Amino acid sequence: MKRRTFVKAGLAGGAAAAFAAPSVATAQSKTFQWKMTNAYGPGSPFYVTGPGSPMDFCAMVKSMSGGRLQIQHFAAGELIPALEGFDAVSKGTVEMNAANAYFWAGKSFAAQYFTTVPFGLNFQGMNAWLYHGGGMQLWEELYKPFDLVPMPMGNTGVQMTGWYRKPITGLDDYKGLKMRIPGLAGKVYAQLGVDVKLLPGGEIFPALERGVIDAAEFVGPYQDRRLGLQKAAKYYYTTGWHEPSNVTELIVNAKAWASLPDDLQAIVRAAAAACNVLSHTWCEATNAEALDDLVKNHGVIAQPLPPQVVAKLKDVTEQVLSDAAGKDAAVKKVHDSFMKFKANHDKWAGISEAVYQSQIRGTMSL
Repeated sequence: MKRRTFVKAGLAGGAAAAFAAPSVATAQSKTFQWKMTNAYGPGSPFYVTGPGSPMDFCAMVKSMSGGRLQIQHFAAGELIPALEGFDAVSKGTVEMNAANAYFWAGKSFAAQYFTTVPFGLNFQGMNAWLYHGGGMQLWEELYKPFDLVPMPMGNTGVQMTGWYRKPITGLDDYKGLKMRIPGLAGKVYAQLGVDVKLLPGGEIFPALERGVIDAAEFVGPYQDRRLGLQKAAKYYYTTGWHEPSNVTELIVNAKAWASLPDDLQAIVRAAAAACNVLSHTWCEATNAEALDDLVKNHGVIAQPLPPQVVAKLKDVTEQVLSDAAGKDAAVKKVHDSFMKFKANHDKWAGISEAVYQSQIRGTMSL
């Protein structure tokens, strides 16, 4: 009886294993064909192509997954218009979109905090808040009602204030000025009398050249030179108060995300984190030459904004953010988290990065 019981148990166990093994194999061999849209036009460095770009991300995921997750990338206008990615992913029309969260201020004012905050955190601080200070959890919570899973996939680092057809000598120069500027900075400028315009990257140069706008902000020297903005304006302000860093956002449809096995989810997150670093270092590697070229060979006048203008911009920024946080509980939750983390991070940055930049950098001659 014992022998027969043992044989039956063995047969039963073998049968269970036989039935279980195919299900595991099926999960590991299933392939996924996804689509990613993008807010930026075909061929755009950083935003579409190049190290750490969305197309680089798609290639990484395909390689890391052994082809189990393949993502077809569509630049702005190739499948949907530039700024319709949020709704397309939310509805499940496509599985992914690459853009910047401040484009979705109409969905929630708080979304803008996950791209950049004027006078806010730099690249190091922003990533520290997102990955280790509760920022990611707040971002996911904010997007959950839209059936979206967000994550950072790139960062330009500090950006340039922008291009002006005429010099800025004081606050009065902003009254009636027509400027392309997205995000929270646009709301700050509006308080100074600026007529704020939100234009996709591909529309900036023709608008600036024809005088439809008087000033425009895009990214930094390399990207701006590629758009030809130096041909439409010569005053290039360097202060970068409005975007001390700028996060590229990846959003994934929540149902599509839940359909991925754990290992593919891990691959997506790892590839996005890798692109976050690679894209930023690419910007750091290319901007110096581009700025030097713009000044030496294109007659560009690169200079900081007048101190009194920066001081006023800071005061208005604080008021705009405070007013928004006082009107919306979701904004207040994100705002309080961001500012609390910034206050602590500033203490460390003040004795590390600030000292390096002011006392150490540039002191060695070879």
